[in-house]
Amino acid sequence: MVAVRATGDGGHMTTLHVENTIRDYESWKSNFDKFDRARRDRGVTRYRVTRAADDPTKVMVDLEFDSTGRAEEFREFLRGVMRTPQALSELVDHRPPMVFEVMEDTVLT
Repeated sequence: MVAVRATGDGGHMTTLHVENTIRDYESWKSNFDKFDRARRDRGVTRYRVTRAADDPTKVMVDLEFDSTGRAEEFREFLRGVMRTPQALSELVDHRPPMVFEVMEDTVLT
């Protein structure tokens, strides 16, 4: 088992958690991919996209940052993106993005 403590604000990495209900995964993912540069330029160090096993229209995205400040800035950017006509055509529903501090990241081997 390997436990990793990250080094952002307060010694921790930060995750911006996003939950969406979408119309079509392939179309949504194509549009999501267009923002790779914006994510990189705004401090995203990595991200994970998951879908509900029993409902492929439920998508979660966890974006990782080195600091809480960068995550909060990206959350504001994302709020603007979510109001665009393109995003509104892809989304059925979405919850407000939430910022979490990663307290522990453990890999079990």
